[in-house]
Amino acid sequence: MIINSGFEVAQPVDRVWSFFDDIPRVAACLPGASLSDDLGGGKYKGGVAIRMGPVRLQFAGNAEIVSRDDAGKKIVVNATGADEKGRGNAAMTVTAALSPAGGRGTKVDVIQDLQLSGAAAQYGRGMIADFSAIMMRDFSANMAASISGESISGGSPVGGFGLALRAGRLALARVFRRFFLPYQGAPA
Repeated sequence: MIINSGFEVAQPVDRVWSFFDDIPRVAACLPGASLSDDLGGGKYKGGVAIRMGPVRLQFAGNAEIVSRDDAGKKIVVNATGADEKGRGNAAMTVTAALSPAGGRGTKVDVIQDLQLSGAAAQYGRGMIADFSAIMMRDFSANMAASISGESISGGSPVGGFGLALRAGRLALARVFRRFFLPYQGAPA
């Protein structure tokens, strides 16, 4: 499943790009993620804790920087993991590309190619895309705070009631757009 997202950071491109040099710092900004080992050569060991409804998954796995284009400000990371209780697997390739945004800001375009099996795969594409959108919003806020020198709160499992409410709002908005907006210009 391909998930496209993006966000803007009120920092210059070079400053945001240098942030992506510090992978432990990047991981600390992703809700539910943690790094346990730097294996060298752009390879890392860690995990992600996720809660989607009644299912709580704790993935342990590896991430590897497969390409980094300093001139084009683009990084590609492959990550694979398995739920620690054997309830599923995940594999993802994340591509992040930076470009200047109005003024002194930076636009970060993210493409996630995600494959899930097991318990996490039972959720529909819409729910997974909503979950991913919320994670990207939280990541971008944490990243902006980290670059500005503020403390952030990453690491705790992603999910719970607050996430369910936020994902529900996104799902309702998607349904509203799909079913009601096409009739907006229709004669009464």
